[in-house]
Amino acid sequence: MADQIGHLPRGPGRILKAAKWSWQGLCAAWMHESSFRLEVCLFVVLAPLALWLGQSPVEQVLMIGSMLLVIAMELANSAIEAVIERYGPEYHVLAGRAKDMGSAAVFVLMMNVLLCWGLILLPRVF
Repeated sequence: MADQIGHLPRGPGRILKAAKWSWQGLCAAWMHESSFRLEVCLFVVLAPLALWLGQSPVEQVLMIGSMLLVIAMELANSAIEAVIERYGPEYHVLAGRAKDMGSAAVFVLMMNVLLCWGLILLPRVF
């Protein structure tokens, strides 16, 4: 959101407020979104594995970063769904399309995780 007097640099107080709001969003996602909880649990298990299996910092960043993108998109998808549900439970074609597209974005990033991990790890097996 824009500042009242323009887009001025934010001081430490504003940064702390933004961090608080971000933490509240993470807590809300953890509390209300089972997909988010699953993806975070997978990240907690797979991130150390990526650090161990990655032979260079670039491989480690690709493996971990691809998982972080899934989590970030899951947060965005959950926000889209929350806004749509805010307006009521009745079906609308555009609401359904928005929810499906958000889900598809998460799916595409999950395929990106498989691609990154596969291209890094499969040559070592074969």
